[in-house]
Amino acid sequence: MILACHGMNKAFGEDVIVRDASFHIEDYEKAALVGPNGAGKSTILKMIVGELSADSGDVILTKGKTLGYLAQHQKMSGGSTIYEEVKTAKADVIETERQIRAIELELKHLEGDALKARLDTYNRLTAAFERANGYAYESEIAGVLKGLGFDEADFDKKVDTLSGGQKTRVSLGKLLLTKPDILLLDEPTNHLDLNSIAWLESYLLNYQGAVLIVSHDRYFLNRVVTKVLEIELGALSVFMGNYSQYAEKKKMIRDAKLKEYLNQQQEIKHQEAVIEKLRSFNREKSIKRAESRKKMLSKMQPVEKPQEASTEIHLSLEPSCVSGNDVLSVEHLSKSFPPQHLFSDISFDIKRGEHVAVIGDNGTGKTTLLKILNNVIGADSGTFTLGTNVQIGYYDQEHHVLHMEKTIFDEISDDYPNLTNTQIRNMLAAFLFTGDDVFKLIGDLSGGERGRVSLAKLMLSEANFLILDEPTNHLDITSKEILEKALNDYTGTVLYVSHDRYFINETATRILELVNRTFVNYIGNYDYYLEKKEELTAVYARNGQADDAPAAPEEVSESKLSWQEQKEAQAKERKRQNDLKKTEERISSLEGRDAEIDTLMTQEEVYTNSVHCQELAAEKASIQTELEELYIKWEGLAE
Repeated sequence: MILACHGMNKAFGEDVIVRDASFHIEDYEKAALVGPNGAGKSTILKMIVGELSADSGDVILTKGKTLGYLAQHQKMSGGSTIYEEVKTAKADVIETERQIRAIELELKHLEGDALKARLDTYNRLTAAFERANGYAYESEIAGVLKGLGFDEADFDKKVDTLSGGQKTRVSLGKLLLTKPDILLLDEPTNHLDLNSIAWLESYLLNYQGAVLIVSHDRYFLNRVVTKVLEIELGALSVFMGNYSQYAEKKKMIRDAKLKEYLNQQQEIKHQEAVIEKLRSFNREKSIKRAESRKKMLSKMQPVEKPQEASTEIHLSLEPSCVSGNDVLSVEHLSKSFPPQHLFSDISFDIKRGEHVAVIGDNGTGKTTLLKILNNVIGADSGTFTLGTNVQIGYYDQEHHVLHMEKTIFDEISDDYPNLTNTQIRNMLAAFLFTGDDVFKLIGDLSGGERGRVSLAKLMLSEANFLILDEPTNHLDITSKEILEKALNDYTGTVLYVSHDRYFINETATRILELVNRTFVNYIGNYDYYLEKKEELTAVYARNGQADDAPAAPEEVSESKLSWQEQKEAQAKERKRQNDLKKTEERISSLEGRDAEIDTLMTQEEVYTNSVHCQELAAEKASIQTELEELYIKWEGLAE
């Protein structure tokens, strides 16, 4: 065990955050801390690292062990570059190297005992330097920075010019390079693109230490953690397994408690009915029996009704009118912000009812594309056309559609005056604004809270084409699940940018990946994208191809395939793979039977039975004939 928390309590005034929470983290264990926004996850981390003091309880870190903490928001200033800032994580290694070089200069001037003593020091320092992988620390720094999405050209940028998200990535890089015995990470994936998240997953899975992560990224948690700590209504519960296993166990526990509660309520009603009936007989014995039953009923330990799961709230998101089948047509679109060239000559179509996710690395132009489609900025060249009766509902990361001086309630009621107070409150409750929360000013809300208000407004817009830029950013898991269900029930068309792989997997019917300045099209969800990524990227977005380099004729024709043709081509490819697998399985089965016949023919009870021998010989000949045909078929499918 590396970390233990016993009986932790924390309240802010009357608001109880943590009540008698106890848990422990084992050496090398990867654990998650989950719960709704405001439940106290970050507070628990701050109590562990000592930034906040607990009202009572103990936090015990095993003696001699080191702890590293990544907060959500980083304060970073000074004139150092990104590389110089991260390099400070290797200060001990650099100092050891300096001492080694200094001793090397001294040695030629020493002799006797002084030389021997200095050599002993030199050997000790060299061994420590090697144990710390000192000869490779510079490449290790570069590897971590690149893994977190920084190019080599970024290494010389000053940290005080970086955005909040970039500073968080720099801090994460420093922390990973210090290699503490236990890492405490508060929303580490918030500012990472898909490739960087995948890199961080791999890094943490192989990390030679313990990790406690606060995250709303369910796909990430499924890949990394083996234990889930849940904080809800002040109570902390521990579940073994990844996020999906936790969610399943939690649902089973809640269902069991609900069943127990309903059974008890049914029993109470039954007993009350019997008591009432016995009293109605108005006989001494029946009245005594009624009183006896009433006493038994009063001694019954009441089962508390489990809190209603927020995901059971049903949102209705329906377009006011049906659009034409062709919703959006993009032709030869290009955009640059010199010297950065985002994308060129991209063309694609979106049909009614599709849910299309746009993915790609940070800075490739995904948000820019959405802004072009909403006429926020113009394209350098190319056109796009909206179909018949298409009405757009746009969700942007900056929440420009909100008015900072209004309350949440007024923000909704002013835009939708026909809604009743109850309807407005129900919609806001779906996005976790209840009670007096609805009267908070928009300007006083956090980024995540503003995002939830923007989504609530979007749900009421009755648009038939939703364009969403990072709709799950800062949403807690409950809110994400509500949004997923609403979008899956939505009969209109959706185009969105997201780094949330779980959300993409649940809601996308098609993926457009922006890579090497062009789009690669995948007809399927995120799992299908992972399966086909390498294959299709090689065909449609070859690395390193110059803009003016002539492509082979077949690649020119493939790159200009229409959406329907791409869909048909991918369907044919799936059928080919399926036929190939079935052919291989049949060949394996027949070859196994052929070998079995050879074995049988060596057995005395078989080769002395002429009839049986003839049957086996005929079967073997039939197998050989079918195998010849299957080998030819396999070759054709494998080409």
